Amino acid sequence: MLTLLYIAFVFLAVRPVALELTRPLVQHLVFGSAAVLAMLWWLKAGIHPGLDVHFMWLTALTLTLGWRWALFSSALSVLVYTLMGGIEWLEMAEYGLIGCALPILFSYAVYSFAFHYLPRHYITYIFFCSFMVGALSIAVKMLTYAGYYYFTEAYTWSTLVDNYLVLIPLLLFPEGLLNGMAMTLLVIYKPHWVKTFYDEAYLR
Repeated sequence: MLTLLYIAFVFLAVRPVALELTRPLVQHLVFGSAAVLAMLWWLKAGIHPGLDVHFMWLTALTLTLGWRWALFSSALSVLVYTLMGGIEWLEMAEYGLIGCALPILFSYAVYSFAFHYLPRHYITYIFFCSFMVGALSIAVKMLTYAGYYYFTEAYTWSTLVDNYLVLIPLLLFPEGLLNGMAMTLLVIYKPHWVKTFYDEAYLR
């Protein structure tokens, strides 16, 4: 049931922009990003099943593709990651909803807030929307996962704290740096790839 909900959510999200997928650039970005994400997620570490940690790169994906195509691209990554044996088939829905959809929607919501209420400056875009939000997004994901596992009684709270939540401070800076560096390079060398960056707003 949860899997069907996830599929329906992704389908409804991309339906209004589905015709954009006929454009070669959109195809390359969406499918290329999905492949990169699946390989990045494969580099993970963890002690207990389901409590793995890895870099997400979802904030940069959201800023580049927009939240709709980011959801679709991440869903493809979840499928590829599952086929590679990274997670079980029964875990796809929770992984897609908590591990992908939640950070993507969080990243886009904070970006929208910054665009409307903070100074529209290049520094704001890179350091706040990319670096800081990227760091916060992995914390939001891990805290939500911990709450999910706790309320489903998969793990005790002490196990979650000692083997999962304790890693959040170690991941904040690297995750933020990964997203910040990616967006810095993209807006300099490939600004036409980045859907949320506008020269008129951030450079003039």
